[in-house]
Amino acid sequence: MSALKWQGWLVGLVVLAGLLAFAPLGLYVWASGEPGAAPPRAAVEDVRVTGCRIDPASRRVVAAVEATGRPQGLGAYVVTVEFRERPDAVPGDRAAQALVRLPGVAPTAVEHAEALGPVWPPSTPPWCGVAAAEFRPTPD
Repeated sequence: MSALKWQGWLVGLVVLAGLLAFAPLGLYVWASGEPGAAPPRAAVEDVRVTGCRIDPASRRVVAAVEATGRPQGLGAYVVTVEFRERPDAVPGDRAAQALVRLPGVAPTAVEHAEALGPVWPPSTPPWCGVAAAEFRPTPD
């Protein structure tokens, strides 16, 4: 066989090996298509406690809660507010909690509500924080 014939076979085998090596990568890139939408963020990121005080008349803790609406549309938030004596949770301790509902929060709007907590002991400053939050879109 001539050297030219062997070179032809060699080029053909190299091209075939390249296809076998890079075809799966090309198929993967082609099948992945455009990137999908970002996953929805947690509702806890949309809410925060803006104030924590003791009502002088009732000695109960009052937490001011703020929720920022999502761009997806109108919805309602249910926020669990936690009341403790200090910001860091003590293992095994159960903190007092209260639910507050913020209905009809428009996209990018900021709504405010108050959560009423337990009667608080004198001379102990309270700490208020968001324990959990849930967002439910309002059906159109």
